[in-house]
Amino acid sequence: MKRTKLYLNLVFLLSMITTFALGQGVQVELGPSEVGINQTFSIKITISDEKIKSYDQFPEINGFQKQGISQSSSMSVVNGQMNSTNSIVQYYKPLRKGTFILEDFTMQLNGNPVSSPGKEIKVTDPKQASAAQRRSTDSFDDFFGSSDGEEQEFIELDDEAFFSMNVDKEEVYVGEGFNVSLAFFMAETNQAPFDFYEPGKQLEKIVKKIKPTHAWEENFNITNIQPERVRIDGKNWTRFKVYEATFYPFNEGEIQLPDIEWEMIKYKVAKNPTFFGNNRQESYKTFHAKGKTIKVKPLPPHPLKNEVSVGQFRLMENFEEKKVETGEGITYNFAIRGEGNINSINAPQKKNIQKLNTYDPNERQQINRGRGRVTGTKEFEYYLTVNEPGKLPLSNHFEWVYFNTGLERYDTLRPQAILNVVGESKINESISSTRLGGIYDFIELEDNKLLNQRYKYYFSTFINLLLVGAVIMLAIMIMKKR
Repeated sequence: MKRTKLYLNLVFLLSMITTFALGQGVQVELGPSEVGINQTFSIKITISDEKIKSYDQFPEINGFQKQGISQSSSMSVVNGQMNSTNSIVQYYKPLRKGTFILEDFTMQLNGNPVSSPGKEIKVTDPKQASAAQRRSTDSFDDFFGSSDGEEQEFIELDDEAFFSMNVDKEEVYVGEGFNVSLAFFMAETNQAPFDFYEPGKQLEKIVKKIKPTHAWEENFNITNIQPERVRIDGKNWTRFKVYEATFYPFNEGEIQLPDIEWEMIKYKVAKNPTFFGNNRQESYKTFHAKGKTIKVKPLPPHPLKNEVSVGQFRLMENFEEKKVETGEGITYNFAIRGEGNINSINAPQKKNIQKLNTYDPNERQQINRGRGRVTGTKEFEYYLTVNEPGKLPLSNHFEWVYFNTGLERYDTLRPQAILNVVGESKINESISSTRLGGIYDFIELEDNKLLNQRYKYYFSTFINLLLVGAVIMLAIMIMKKR
């Protein structure tokens, strides 16, 4: 009779909790404001009438260590209508006593943002369960079946997962980029529960190990580990990419990317799970990824071999044909767009043409990193003036040489823009307005007297001394002959 009454009370209580949760849609529940150092703090997110398909990493809490994630679901029928709730719980273990702050946070759940205000958490001395909690636990044990003091037995499930290092090219030219990505893969049919273990610290050590010393790095800066669905050999997998970068080697030879290790939290599951209680036990598994070797080939012989950019590029200009007056200043943009090391792009070479005056360009660049490629634009903005009328193709003045990896040969980008210059010649005005500099700057300051007038006295004295010396030498030679 006692058990029957408890059963009815429990069913009523669960129904009330479920009804309240359903009314909330998505509900975030934070753990208590005070926990003992032997207890755990938790963040629980509950969603109604929808499965949990994807979610972000839960926030970090200073002074706590993540202890794993559990999921649960419930279903009820009210007035013939079926309702369900699904929950996910992140557990945190206190590392030391003190007062800590859980900051306000927002995370994605099934592609939608879920926000929660933070709170202050106080970690105190170890706590013991109260008598009421022990009686409640005993009552539940009476109803759901007591373990009679036996410890829960946990077993490890076989997993379908691996960690991999991938490169998009195994042979490149000096200056040509190759992409490196590190990712954890888990089959959609996998039953073993996993969680990430200190990914930031692990990545810091791995990147120091694999980063080539003589190469430019374009890091894709992955800050959130997002699940992506991919298909490999006809099978669906979930990929969690943790690092991606493109490297541009400076020297020929071989680049060795060494074998690496990646550690994950892998949970053991209870052999006889219970409705209440811990049905998972945290353990660790280390995955190994094989290293890669990249062969770096030298560029073919060329006078600009050590200066050119390497990649696939095209030229963008701000006009095709433009009419201008002699002496009028115009702006011309020589923009190089494509795939390669955008940082290494130098300004185009200029040929000397007396008709065209140019000044040092302003530079702007934009770099895009995504889908395993580094693309972008580097723009050189020139200010031009022309003093002679006529048709002036800018291809006679600018050119940019690079090594085309698609064609595997050197290529040149030349402008298509043409200036139609009208008006009178202003070449003489240009010469007269040009500052000659040097000794010409002193013409107006100097007088018109000959330079030797200023030093006449000293010059005459020097000549007289030379003559006296010559006479003395001549007298000595005559006397010796006698």
